[in-house]
Amino acid sequence: MLVMHADYKWREALIRFALIFMCFAFWRGGLQVIAFSLLVLAWVLDGGIDRFKQVLREPLAQAILLLCIVLLVGLSWSEYSLQGRIKWLKYFFLLLFIPFYSLLNPARLPWVLGSLLASYGAVLGLGIYQWQALDVQGIPALGMSYLSFSAILGAGVVVSIGMACTVRVAWARGMLWLLAGALLFIQFHQGGRVLLLATLAALLLMALLRHSLDTRKLIAMVVSVLVAAVVFAYSSPVFKERFMLIKQDIALLQQGNFSSSMGYRLAMWDVGLHGIAERPLLGYGTGMAQVYFDRTIQTYKGGIYRELPNFQETSHFHNDWIEIGMHTGILGMSCLGFLYWAWYQSLRRRQLQIFAAGMLCYIFIAGLTDTFLVFSKAPLLLLMITAIALHWQPLNQQNHHKAG
Repeated sequence: MLVMHADYKWREALIRFALIFMCFAFWRGGLQVIAFSLLVLAWVLDGGIDRFKQVLREPLAQAILLLCIVLLVGLSWSEYSLQGRIKWLKYFFLLLFIPFYSLLNPARLPWVLGSLLASYGAVLGLGIYQWQALDVQGIPALGMSYLSFSAILGAGVVVSIGMACTVRVAWARGMLWLLAGALLFIQFHQGGRVLLLATLAALLLMALLRHSLDTRKLIAMVVSVLVAAVVFAYSSPVFKERFMLIKQDIALLQQGNFSSSMGYRLAMWDVGLHGIAERPLLGYGTGMAQVYFDRTIQTYKGGIYRELPNFQETSHFHNDWIEIGMHTGILGMSCLGFLYWAWYQSLRRRQLQIFAAGMLCYIFIAGLTDTFLVFSKAPLLLLMITAIALHWQPLNQQNHHKAG
């Protein structure tokens, strides 16, 4: 009995360490593989394989697994180049959700939630220091660009408001709204224009869903969001600078010059849509997206885009749908649509539909001008928050019944 008890304590300690380590390590790209491997080991030791069918009852787990299977099968009709290997492998980090969700239980949940909040707070503090003290956007020490930092700020805003729509305690709602306002203010001082737009759109959607039956509250909420946006924009030199860059990008486009942020994306989407139209059903195979771009621009439309790799090295198509469509065609795009639907359904079943709608709105819009799902931080953060929410909501219901 003593040996069994000691074995249980050792295993439980390892599982908690793996969960806590993941909450801190996923921010650093070099540690993600180690943290993911340790998490899978803990999952196996905890009997995760035996519970695998139970986890697959979650629509989100089904969708992630299906997307990764399709990407693996896509290798069979791909020329497979090492040049395109790194980015598409990041899709498989989405599988984190399965062991992370499976390992959570009421005893481990507070530890994991506290660790994730602590790590987010530490990263936020480091980002604020870079911005205020060094006048640097993003967090270079973590390999986090201004886009990645803006993405996690937007995610924080959406999650804060989503949770504020579910809690019943007035002071807690007020604190969440203040937190969301602070994060939004910081996001206005980062350079991610579309990510900021995605955040504001998600806020307005959640306001509409929350107060759809009360016109006065809805109008007050919308006006508050818009006033805050105007004030934050006016106080942000970065926002003004990025707004001026839009005018410069348009001027360059009128001259036929695509060497700008806007021009580069338009060129990428043009070539990507052309590629999907050529092979609509199955695409060019996993790993071939950027290879196709570099080849095609030499002759496509007389080679007007051939100089773009000198402006920016080809990495991805700056659009989740086009990127996955280039890899695996309509098959992959259907899996991506299923992923969005399944993510919403998993949360809706816990009466978190407002939070789910806001988060999916944010992810969808963010994925229109960037490959949001291969951002190494923001999607993993949202998946871990989702896993916690899926466990926490039933736990809160149980506690409510006990209290009653």
